[in-house]
Amino acid sequence: MEFYAAIDLRQGRAVRLLKGDFAAETNYGDPKELAETFIEGGSDWLHIVDLDGARDGAGVNRSIIQSIASMSPIPIETGGGVRTERDVEELLTFGVQRVILGTLAIEDPATALSLMESFPGHVGVGLDYRITPDGGEVAVRGWEQGSGHSLIDAIERCSSDATAALIVTAIDRDGTLEGPDLAGLQRVMDATTLPVIASGGVGDLEDLQTLTTSNVAGVVVGKALVEERFTVAEGVRACR
Repeated sequence: MEFYAAIDLRQGRAVRLLKGDFAAETNYGDPKELAETFIEGGSDWLHIVDLDGARDGAGVNRSIIQSIASMSPIPIETGGGVRTERDVEELLTFGVQRVILGTLAIEDPATALSLMESFPGHVGVGLDYRITPDGGEVAVRGWEQGSGHSLIDAIERCSSDATAALIVTAIDRDGTLEGPDLAGLQRVMDATTLPVIASGGVGDLEDLQTLTTSNVAGVVVGKALVEERFTVAEGVRACR
């Protein structure tokens, strides 16, 4: 299981939200310094999300992503505000390894699938969902709007053999340090053979060890790192 150290960008700063709430933001300073710390710690990947772009549809933090990509010796996946082929091309030109489609994949799956075919292995789908009694509803536009699509429906609508990975985020667990939504992840694993990257809720090393038994391909960790619950190096070891 690969370890993805997370950096969320808002107005040029590294931040963390609580359960996707833009009003519940904590500032963690310079994103480039944070990236350097994660790289030095031995993270397998950097997972960078442009929160402004995710909500408003414009990648306003692209220059920061470009700067981090230019100095990073490890692969980067990024999403937030990716709406067009030009957006994908620009990010890949920066040196990003994988571009994540979120709102576009749900609202215009035909275009999203076309982009995956055009850039095979480099375009993934971000499924950000709120936990519901029947398994979860995917949210769009910076987690602020419901899509009306369940997790499983979304997988069927907007992924194909050309999809690089599914990045699955439990919004209700994100930033809480309360543990991942194992039931939701299992539903996803049962519905696809694509690589699944789990995100949301990891609070300690035991959470990582539990995820290693679920056959997910990777795990995104954010708040647990900046709150020093464990180091990147410790997290990477727990994933092996």
